[in-house]
Amino acid sequence: MTGDEIRDAGHALVEAVASFLDGLRDRPVTRDESPGALRALLPPDEVPPRGRPAGELLAEVAPLLFDHSLFNGHPRFFGYITSSAAPIGVLADLLAASVNPNLGAWELSPLATEIEKQAVRWIASLLGFPVTAGGLFVSGGNAANFHAFLAARAAKAPWDARADGLPAGRGRLLAYASAETHTWLQKAADLFGHGTTAVRELPVDRDSRADVSGLSERVRADRAAGDHPFLLIATTGTVSTGSVDPVGAMARIAREEGLWLHVDGAYGGFAACLPDASDDLRAIGLADSVAVDPHKWLYSPLEAGCVLVRDPEALERAFSYTPPYYSFDRDEEPRTNFYAHGMQNSRGFRALKTWLGLRQAGREGVARAIADDVRLARTMAEALAAHPEIEVGSCALSIVTFRHVPRELAGPRTASDEEALDALNEEVLARVKRSGEAFFSNAVLRGRAFLRACIVNFRTTEADVLAVPAIVARHGRAAWEAMRG
Repeated sequence: MTGDEIRDAGHALVEAVASFLDGLRDRPVTRDESPGALRALLPPDEVPPRGRPAGELLAEVAPLLFDHSLFNGHPRFFGYITSSAAPIGVLADLLAASVNPNLGAWELSPLATEIEKQAVRWIASLLGFPVTAGGLFVSGGNAANFHAFLAARAAKAPWDARADGLPAGRGRLLAYASAETHTWLQKAADLFGHGTTAVRELPVDRDSRADVSGLSERVRADRAAGDHPFLLIATTGTVSTGSVDPVGAMARIAREEGLWLHVDGAYGGFAACLPDASDDLRAIGLADSVAVDPHKWLYSPLEAGCVLVRDPEALERAFSYTPPYYSFDRDEEPRTNFYAHGMQNSRGFRALKTWLGLRQAGREGVARAIADDVRLARTMAEALAAHPEIEVGSCALSIVTFRHVPRELAGPRTASDEEALDALNEEVLARVKRSGEAFFSNAVLRGRAFLRACIVNFRTTEADVLAVPAIVARHGRAAWEAMRG
């Protein structure tokens, strides 16, 4: 494409994107469409024999995406923890892809590497974590947590696990986390050779927080049995309810027992920047490592995860290899080569959208946006609790769980009544999604089915959250009548 062709196609696309975002509120959150119907919109299933002008293709595909997608930027998207994407991040991705630096080595991405390093320091500052920390940007929460898991293993294993692996007869390397921890931990234990039974599950209290009352005794018993406890994981913002583990107490136990403390703050970690942050959110600064997702509560477009380690050399000790074909450092001033800090060699410029977003909003703007989401969640919970046909299960950070309860089941309930409520609310969730009026996800609280709303969206207003009780009640009544029939 020539410069003029890029300008023509680019200007048209930017105009289409701006119009789409301006009218996002007027669209359904999603459409009830089948996979077959969507496949029918695509070209035939063979590589086109001849090409077409780029401008034509962009003009063709943009409306397809605008008309046949789930919009996590919609003000009534309350589903999974994927935020509305800040427009500056959208433009940042265009800029990053245009220069296309490879952030595997400083020599291949000099300015981009320094921007990523600064973005890591800024994120550490928001969390109350040492700004001298090491870290890098990755694809998301799973990858960030994986990097911390391997850094902890390299630091705490009583043998060289990188060289010798996990040989039989030496005891198992054990990790401890609550039953509400995201499944990244099972994936890590599986992928990295520990096996999922090396995860020691901690009980949770009624608020879904880790119960660490007997943890020290359990760690010592595992050691006495010949195993090697190495990792303790605290979650700040559990997936289902947004609960925050007792990070301060877990930090004390980790110090006493010689464990690496990792905080999975993928969702809720950034709430540590709020003036009224809880003591446990502020205790994130005591951890050995932290995982966060800027594509959650920093409103960066996907993908943007970040791992931080207190010891700036911990990632290199876990990942670095120096073959002769990696010969990048040529002068006395140290240069950061990110290929030695993580799993990837070739790396895209993920940090730019977060770095620019932080510059545009500033610390005050970030804190204000997060506080607004928390306030809106509380407003939603209050409005739901005031409705005679809705029961609120929990409200923490910016997550609310609730369910529709027909009037005739409002009193004491039998086990069969509870089973009926589970089936009813699963149907309510499906009906709301199909309607496109709003989008929720599901949660299981104390064995019962609930709907779940999470607000990480700068477009959501008080009017949007106040509309939720009527939407849920209307679909709940219809679903209940259908079940009774």
